[in-house]
Amino acid sequence: MYNSFMKENNLNWAVVTGASSGIGLEFARIFAHNQVNLVLVARNINALNSLSKELTSQFKIKVLVYELDLSEISNAEGLVEDLDKRKITPNYLINNAGFGDFGTFSETSWDKELKMINLNIITLTYLTKIYLKKMLGGKRSYIVNVASGAAFQPGPLMAVYFATKAYVLHLSEAVSEEIDGTNVTVTTLCPGPTQSNFWSVAGKEKTFGILGKMPSSKQVAEFGYQAMLDSKRVAVYGWTNRLGTFLVRLLPRSWVTKAILYAQST
Repeated sequence: MYNSFMKENNLNWAVVTGASSGIGLEFARIFAHNQVNLVLVARNINALNSLSKELTSQFKIKVLVYELDLSEISNAEGLVEDLDKRKITPNYLINNAGFGDFGTFSETSWDKELKMINLNIITLTYLTKIYLKKMLGGKRSYIVNVASGAAFQPGPLMAVYFATKAYVLHLSEAVSEEIDGTNVTVTTLCPGPTQSNFWSVAGKEKTFGILGKMPSSKQVAEFGYQAMLDSKRVAVYGWTNRLGTFLVRLLPRSWVTKAILYAQST
């Protein structure tokens, strides 16, 4: 798939949030393979430094590492300010950072859910808005907002997480329409359950999705990367997930929530 993309020069930069593991890490590797310099953002500095060493030694690109908790909007603002000082305007933005929480809404932690809302919604919106403004009128540029198959229906036992991903999907689709025909595209990547540390953070260990073994983060990142290059507005990984997003439009809402509750409980 990489052959479909012309090698980039060293003026091109990609900002990848949540880059220390999972889908974000695999996006970083794909960009490095294509000679795109990287801004890697996450809370795990050891993992970031290890990835930076791997990519700079193997691909001879520039890598900047930022140890930041993006659930604090001031940290996102500080990131933009520092990149401005360095005169770095990315032409790729991968808003991948996010997390979920598992449990009944009446019992889950408000503090954790507030951080989730701040990260999944507020910081994503801020970075999309700031860098879209900077990208418009320049070279060909791309924004990928990582939502989820969860974006298409309510999610009992992960109510706030599902709601945040619905926001990401709706925001991204609306912005895509506004900027249609410009030099920038926004792609919403919607994976289903994926092999990553997402489930341990959410508080529910899973190795299988509803219909079988979960795909790897690498598979999802490669799919999302190609969807970005193809300027797809919404990219749902896997035919079973695509079928699911279609079926929820046809079924009564009460059936959908009962089905999701059953799936989440198993």
